[in-house]
Formats: sequence, structure tokens, C-alpha cells
Amino acid sequence: MLVFQSGKLLKDYTTIQIGGPAHKFIAVDSIKGMQEVLRYCFTCNRDFFILGKGSNCLFHDDGFKGLVILNKIGFCSVEQEVVSVGAGYSFSYLGMQTAKKGLSGLEFASGIPGSVGGAIYMNAGASSSETADCLQEVTFIGQNGEIEVLSRDQIDFSYRFSSFQSRKGAIVAAKFKLTKTEDAKKKQLDFIGYRIKTQPYKDLSAGCIFRNPHKLSAGALIEKCGLKGTCIGDAEVSLMHANFIINKKKATASQVCALIRLVQQTVKEKEGVDLKMEILCIPYCLNVSR
Repeated sequence: MLVFQSGKLLKDYTTIQIGGPAHKFIAVDSIKGMQEVLRYCFTCNRDFFILGKGSNCLFHDDGFKGLVILNKIGFCSVEQEVVSVGAGYSFSYLGMQTAKKGLSGLEFASGIPGSVGGAIYMNAGASSSETADCLQEVTFIGQNGEIEVLSRDQIDFSYRFSSFQSRKGAIVAAKFKLTKTEDAKKKQLDFIGYRIKTQPYKDLSAGCIFRNPHKLSAGALIEKCGLKGTCIGDAEVSLMHANFIINKKKATASQVCALIRLVQQTVKEKEGVDLKMEILCIPYCLNVSR
């Protein structure tokens, strides 16, 4: 029997710590459990949103009218050079764990504060590496509960895009094919060291706000426009990295969205570049479920 909770504050489940209450909320820690919940949503025609570690997400100040499903499917096993992992597993920890074992391919994941499922969904990346690069297969549950196992070549990937973004359902597991190397741990430490030095790692944020335009840096464009440190309420363009908006203390989603619009307008006027969103802004009511 499914047990839902009401009124869970979504700010408590996101890295930027913004968001009102979920009408209904449930944590799922197994593939079978995810099947059951998605079948319920399909039968009852209920909007749902799959939440991982809460990065890359900005919920509405009023919360979410549908069902928020917290993906806590967190198994992980390594057999030779193949890693099988649940979609709720920490992507950052997976990068550290595999590098420690001398396996190369996911060192860049170190410091990316999302889940494995979220990283696949967004094709997360850093320093010219992307999640899709060493992905072998993905286990996906469709909206009516059916399980699909998709090989890498059955999934479309591009910069911060996967074909899962146009599908209803949930990523529940994945396999990565890595390579045995002696310098994996050093590479992983270099990645995390660089991230700490160049990004507001200790501040409350949702990660990079904008996608990098072709052959350009969104952060560099924003900085060039003199927008570092610009505030609306408690939402601020980071002084360390201009492609981050941080929650200084009590920022609201409406303040963050207003600051996003200001940045987009300014960069368009001064540099002639349209900045496209990387984070997901989740409205109170969904027209189409994720």
C-alpha cells in the first residue's frame, strides 16, 4: 500500500533550499516501488515530478500541486570495469568511489551535486566530459510501469540533453563501462580541486543557471556585463562564478526568476546572446509531467 505525505517543504530537498510544500510526497527506494508509484500516477492521471539530490531544480514558492517522487534507489556494485548503480545514488560519490578503485571515466562527476538519474537526464558534464561518454545502458520505467533496458545507442544525447527529457517516467538504474588506469584518483582530485577553487561550492545554489552558448562561456558573458554581485532580494549572481545564482539566506523562487530574467535581458542587450536555461524551473502546476 502506498503511503503519501502531505505538505513536505521542497526547499528541504533542494541544494538551493527554495520551494514551497508538495501536495503529495513519497520516497521510493526500489525499482518495484517506483513501478507501483508510476502505475498509480498513470491510473489516477496525477502529475508527478521525479526528484534526485535536488540540484538543478528550482521549485515554485507555492510548491508543487502534484506528487513529488524522491528517487532513493541507491544500490551500487562494481564487477571488473562495469559499474551497476541505482538512479538515486550520488553522482559525485560515484565519481570518487570509482576513481579510488582505479577506474577512469567518471572522475569529472566528483563535486557534481546530483543523482545518477539526474546526471543521465541532463547529460551532466564538466571539463569536456559528459555522462553519456561511458554510459553502457539505462533502466527506465515508463509512466504505466513497464520496464525498459536501453543501450547507449538507443538514447539520444547532446549538450545537456537526453531523450529522457521528452518522456514520462523515471530512470531507475544504469551501467557504466569504465577503464582501468593508474591516474584515475589523481584526475578525480584535480577535478574536485578545480571546482572548489572556481565555483561557489559552499554556497546555496542550483548549479549553473545557463547553458554555455556555442563556443562561448555563459559565466564569462555575464561577468563581462558587470553583473557579478547583482542582487534581487536574497538572490545574488555569485561573485565567484557568474553562472551561479546563490541563495544568500532567504531568497524566493520569484526573486531568483526575476534575477534570471534581468541577466538574460542584459546579456542580450549588451552582447547579443540569448542565454538558455540549464536549471529546471518547476511550476506549481504541470501541463506535462516530467
